Amino acid sequence: MKATEIESSTTERQAELPSLIEQFTSHDGVHATDIPSLYFVRSSNTTVPIYQVHEPALCIVAQGRKVVILAEESYYYGTSDYLVVSVDLPISGQVIQASTDAPYLCLRLNFDPHQVLDLINEPACSANSSTGSRRGLYVSQTNSLLLDAVVRLVRLLERPQDIPVLAPLVIREILYRILQGKQGESLKQLVMTGSHSSRIAEVIKRIKQDYDKPLRIEELSQLASMSPSSLHRHFKEVTAMSPMQYQKQLRLQEARRLLLSESADAADVGFQVGYESPSQFSREYARLFGLPPIRDIKRLRVDQDYLQS
Repeated sequence: MKATEIESSTTERQAELPSLIEQFTSHDGVHATDIPSLYFVRSSNTTVPIYQVHEPALCIVAQGRKVVILAEESYYYGTSDYLVVSVDLPISGQVIQASTDAPYLCLRLNFDPHQVLDLINEPACSANSSTGSRRGLYVSQTNSLLLDAVVRLVRLLERPQDIPVLAPLVIREILYRILQGKQGESLKQLVMTGSHSSRIAEVIKRIKQDYDKPLRIEELSQLASMSPSSLHRHFKEVTAMSPMQYQKQLRLQEARRLLLSESADAADVGFQVGYESPSQFSREYARLFGLPPIRDIKRLRVDQDYLQS
C-alpha cells in the first residue's frame, strides 16, 4: 500500500470511530459493552483530574484530548495517538478538550498479560534479548492497521451474534499490532518470564494485595530476586515512583473511594488503609488531592462529572 493510501485509510478510520462510539454512548460516563473487555467513555465537558489505579488496557481517543499523569510525568494524547498501560498503575487522568457539540469519546480495551504472553511466543512477536525494565505506560502514534482492527471490533457490537467467535480474534490482532508498534518492546518485557519488568509486576501484585500492611522491602526483594537497591531502581523504571510512593498512592486512592461511598469518619478510613496517625493521613491526603479529606469529599459530591467518570 502506498504512503498516500495508508494516510487516507488512517484518516477514514479516525473519522469513522467517533460516529460508531456515539451510537453506544447516549450520555456522559463510562459505558460497558457486549464485549466484556471493551468500554466507551464520553464527556461533554473538560474534567477535573480523576484518580484511579489503571489496569492493563489500550486507550484510544476518538474525539477530544486527554492528559494522564503518572507520578510527575505527563502524557498527552488525542486522536492520532493511543495509550497503553501494561501494569496496574495509580494515575490521574483529565479530559482537556471536550464540548457539547464535540464530546470527548474514548475507547478502552482491557487486556490480560497472559493474552500478550501467548502472542510473544509467535516468531513475529518474539522479544529481543534485553531484560531491562521499561515504563509500564506509554503513548504511541496510531496507524491504519491498528485503527482498522479497532473499528472492526466496535462494528461487532452491531452484530452481537458474531461477538463470541470473532471478538477474541480481533482483540488478538489488536494486541499483535500494539506489539509490532515502535514501543511494543515495553509491553513484551512486562510479561516475559524472568525479565526485570515481569518481576516488578509480581512485586506490584504483592503491594496491591497487602497495601494496608507495613511495606517490607526485604520480602519484596526476595520475591523479585533482587537486592533492595536493584528493586528500587527497577521499580521506579516501571512505575516512575518508589515502592513506598506506590503504596501511598494506593492507600490514598482507596481512602478517597471509601469516603465517597460511605459515611465514614476520616480518621477511621485512614486506619483502614494502613495509616496509624490521623494527622499524617490528613497531611498526605491533602498533598495528593489538594484538600484535606472532609473538604475534598464535599467538593467531589457536588462535582457530578467526577462521580460519573
